[in-house]
Amino acid sequence: MSAASINNAKEANLPIPKEPIIFMKATTAINGPYDDVELPASSTKLDWEVELGFAIGKRAKNVSEADALDHVAGYFIVNELSERDWQAEREGQWTKGKSHDTFAPLGPWFVTADEVADPGDLNLLLKVNDETRQDGSTKTMIFGVAEVLSYISGFMTLEPGDIISTGTPPGVGLGMKPPLYLKEGDRMHLEINGLGHQQQLVVRKAD
Repeated sequence: MSAASINNAKEANLPIPKEPIIFMKATTAINGPYDDVELPASSTKLDWEVELGFAIGKRAKNVSEADALDHVAGYFIVNELSERDWQAEREGQWTKGKSHDTFAPLGPWFVTADEVADPGDLNLLLKVNDETRQDGSTKTMIFGVAEVLSYISGFMTLEPGDIISTGTPPGVGLGMKPPLYLKEGDRMHLEINGLGHQQQLVVRKAD
C-alpha cells in the first residue's frame, strides 16, 4: 500500500512540498471500515487522517498526467492513521509510524471510477466523539489524483490492485494547539460524499 502526502503541510509545521511525499504502508495495516483501531501500548501520539483512496486498475509505468485517470479502477475512504512520535520523532523513515496493525481502515464501498464524476471535488469529513475535526474538500489537495499517480509511476510500476491514499485536509490532531491525539475509547466517524462512511472505536493493544 503506497500513500502520498501531505496536503495539510502548513498545519503540520512543514514547508509546502514541491513534490508529493511518498511512503509505504504495510498491507498488515489494512482494516475494515467498522473494525476497532488498535492503540499500541507504546503509542502516545496516534492521529487521524481522512483521505481519498484509489486503486489501480491497469498497469501504470511512466504514465502521463493526462492519461493517469485511465489507470484508476475506483475510489474509497481511507483513515490513514499515523503514530506521530514513531513517524516524526524517531530515527528513520515514516513507514513505521504508518504501518501498525489496523492503521488503514478502507471502505466501506469501492466505487468504480466511472461513478465518480470528479475526484477533485469531493467533501471529506472526520469526527472524533461526535466533534468535527476535519471538514474539507479534495479541491484543496496540493497534488490531485492524476498528478500523484503519474508521479509515482515514474519511480515504480503500479500493478492492478495497488492502493494509493492521497492526502488529508486540515484538522489533524498534530495541527491543533495544543496537539490532541486519540485515546482509548475514542470513536471516529469518517465520510466522503458518494463513498459512504466509516466508524471505528480506539482500543488499547498490548505490544
